[in-house]
Amino acid sequence: MKKEPTFESLILTIRNQKVLLDADLATIYDVPTKRLNEQVKRNAARFPEDFIFQLTAEEKQEVVANCDHLARLKFSKSLPYAFTEHGAIMAATVLNSPEAVKMSVFVVRAFVQMREQLATNAAILKRLAEIDKTLLEHDQVLGVIWRQIQPLLAPPPDPPKPRIGFHCDEKP
Repeated sequence: MKKEPTFESLILTIRNQKVLLDADLATIYDVPTKRLNEQVKRNAARFPEDFIFQLTAEEKQEVVANCDHLARLKFSKSLPYAFTEHGAIMAATVLNSPEAVKMSVFVVRAFVQMREQLATNAAILKRLAEIDKTLLEHDQVLGVIWRQIQPLLAPPPDPPKPRIGFHCDEKP
């Protein structure tokens, strides 16, 4: 039984942006990809470059290779479009189907949740960096203390052994 991808797994990072590909967005909005792209082209003024961009052939190849659910795009002649969060919401408004309007809420929530997770991860990484810096400082101080204690930990030198027998240099 083939497992359906989770909604969050459909959000990809391309060109350092979180995006949904047109095929996935069309599935979410329950419309054919062709219809989605037609509506986008008819309403091109609503989709500036920061809302939508077309993948290059190399980007398409990488996405198909890394995302099992996008294998159907492998033999497609056209290059897919990538919708940013705002582009995905705008697509719901131009489609104007009940399913698209309803699902646009889920799209917004998924992007918001992903942004919150990234912020949380950034805060955790910052805290780890602070801890690492503190540990390095402590490590240096402990090194100094260790070097100062080292001579004290060495066993004392053996006392001179008494000489056995009579020696001329001894006074009676």
